[in-house]
Amino acid sequence: MSAPILAARGVSKGFFGNPVLRSVSIELMPGRVHALLGENGAGKSTLINLLSGALRPDSGTIEIDGQAVGHHSPSEARRAGIAVVQQELSLTSSLSIAENIGLGAYPRRHGLVDYGALAARAGAACDLVGLHEPLATPVGDLSLGRRQMVEIAKALYRKPRVLILDEPTSSLSATETRILTGLLERLRAEGVAILYISHRLEEVMRLCQHVTVLKDGTCTADRSLEGVNAAGLVRLMVGRDPGDLFPHWTSTRTADTAIAISGFSAGAMQDVALDIKAGEVLGIGGLVGQGQEDLLLGLYGAIPAKVASATVNGAPGLPANVPDANRRGLAYVPADRKREGLHLIHPIITNLMLPAFARMPALKLRSRSAERETAMRLATQFAIKGDLGRAAQALSGGNQQKVALAKWMPHDPSVLLLNDPTRGVDVETKREIYNMLSGFAASGKAVILLSSDTPELVHLCDRVAVVREGKIATVLDHGELSEEAIVAAAMGAEREREAA
Repeated sequence: MSAPILAARGVSKGFFGNPVLRSVSIELMPGRVHALLGENGAGKSTLINLLSGALRPDSGTIEIDGQAVGHHSPSEARRAGIAVVQQELSLTSSLSIAENIGLGAYPRRHGLVDYGALAARAGAACDLVGLHEPLATPVGDLSLGRRQMVEIAKALYRKPRVLILDEPTSSLSATETRILTGLLERLRAEGVAILYISHRLEEVMRLCQHVTVLKDGTCTADRSLEGVNAAGLVRLMVGRDPGDLFPHWTSTRTADTAIAISGFSAGAMQDVALDIKAGEVLGIGGLVGQGQEDLLLGLYGAIPAKVASATVNGAPGLPANVPDANRRGLAYVPADRKREGLHLIHPIITNLMLPAFARMPALKLRSRSAERETAMRLATQFAIKGDLGRAAQALSGGNQQKVALAKWMPHDPSVLLLNDPTRGVDVETKREIYNMLSGFAASGKAVILLSSDTPELVHLCDRVAVVREGKIATVLDHGELSEEAIVAAAMGAEREREAA
């Protein structure tokens, strides 16, 4: 059997006296896709940072090709062929696709950047991931999914021997996911060692051959995936049977209209007619990039929208802007929590109080004790773990997402616009969020749930509006919902069958 390209041997790491990893070992073998699983906060990100040289272990060793490295650093890791694609992207919006891909490793000629060589090498990396946009396109002009593909191309540009992928498909379309799957098969055949972190267990079962599971900073499993099913993986992660991930569905939809629109257009969405009731969970489905996000942003007043007629919480017309939307009882939770939903460098308590600060009169004195009391109540209600005085960036992804939801609750919004609220969170946090959504609807709130996870739409929603090419292709009632029905509508299969 071949030796591991990269390994951790009994590594431990703590912060401020709190242990995060305890004597964890892992071996990344050439030609193997190795899954790293665990709930948010289990220590996965810390282990990635140790393997990539961003952190040094308090004890234990990192080995490359069987040799312990004493001063493992990011630059040394890159020289050894270790590339990391983090879930939170490390791109510069103002730079072009090619400049981002080659950043830190530009080819040079006579001491200057050789842009011709850069274009050739960056173009080859883009071809591998199906990126066909002009290389001069600023990354800031791309959708989240396309930015994710640029990040992957950036890693491939360096021709890695070890590729670490953290939630790589969380913002990808079905087509982009298929491209990534083919790429991993090709890299595996070339002998690249791949570490794959994902909360989508069906991907893990399909792509990976081996799994390491972390729980509370310790390794609870390190084994072949042969003979293991998805339920078995959940048991390894949470220490018990998975049970029902989704709450029992019961409609709490009322006759009261929360939002009614006709002739609505915003961004890529055109001529939309929808009627959303109080107490309803309305799903927005379809292939990624069909305009779904523009529907939410237009309703929220975040992008220009036109409408033939509209009623929002009993008042005519759409919100003029975001503050107007907030005043009219709408709240929006974005898909990209770190970039749009939170101020990561500020304390958790500050993030929980952000909407309150926005509504506070300029001359009103703040009550620190009242703010802390409100924040502590929200932290308890949403099971947010961590000292409220710590920066939000110190939280796990799941706890960050709960902060992004919880911050709206003091204002009792009547309509929640949720953009992929379980993106990149673990199974247990998903369960918590699903129960929250059911609770919101039961309390009379209207929930508009945009999700790229089709089972969420099937199990949580009263109805699902499937978007295709900027239009609502169909609206499926709960009794009609299935993954097959949603995918068929998203791909136009129903219309093609009718035409036939």
